[in-house]
Amino acid sequence: MFSIFKKELRSFFSSATAYIVIGVFLSVTSLLLWVFPGNLNILDAGYAHVEGLFFASPWLFLFLCPAISMRLFVEEKQSGTWDLLLTKPLTMWNIVLGKYFAAWILVLLALVPTIIYYVSVIFLAEPIGNVDAGAFWGSFIGLVFLSGLYLSIGIFSSSISNNQIVAFVISIVISFFMFYGFELLSSFFSSGKWIIFFDTIGINYHYKSMSRGVIDTRDVIYFLASSIVFLLLTTLKISKLK
Repeated sequence: MFSIFKKELRSFFSSATAYIVIGVFLSVTSLLLWVFPGNLNILDAGYAHVEGLFFASPWLFLFLCPAISMRLFVEEKQSGTWDLLLTKPLTMWNIVLGKYFAAWILVLLALVPTIIYYVSVIFLAEPIGNVDAGAFWGSFIGLVFLSGLYLSIGIFSSSISNNQIVAFVISIVISFFMFYGFELLSSFFSSGKWIIFFDTIGINYHYKSMSRGVIDTRDVIYFLASSIVFLLLTTLKISKLK
């Protein structure tokens, strides 16, 4: 698994992929939080917070995570290296995890520098340090899990397609539906039982729960279990290719 992890991580940084993903994410979030006027702008808000980061990031990751993961299996099949990969003494699960963790590390490398925004707000607050640390770190951890789930969906999409653009679109559609689709479905029901049922299936419900600053084990289990399901589906799919 570690050999696949190193290979994929090296591949990201030997091409423009890593630099584009990190650059786009940090540039867009910086402009939204510090330059463009509006509700997300920290300086316009009148109080110390970085809520804009955690509102915008799930939507940015909705496109960036599929862009990272769309090539992971499609490229192997197109370039003819898939057969070579199968000769390695690795299980299908090891191959999937190696690619998955390499992609996740890349996303985390884009996310970690945003801590600078939090530190800046600490010194802008009056008095200094008057910031809701629990909400920040809860939201930050929520983004880590959310990006992991998006990537697992992206890897699955890459395994079922022979075209990177198709894999990209499939990943966006599934991720969007899981993030917002179930919440939208719940609005069509008047019964509280069904509203809660559809809300709790969706990503946004659990992400917002973690954003309150309390890490509930139910939210963690949701993200981990959902990610594992898509990774298992990916493993089953590439096992058929073998």
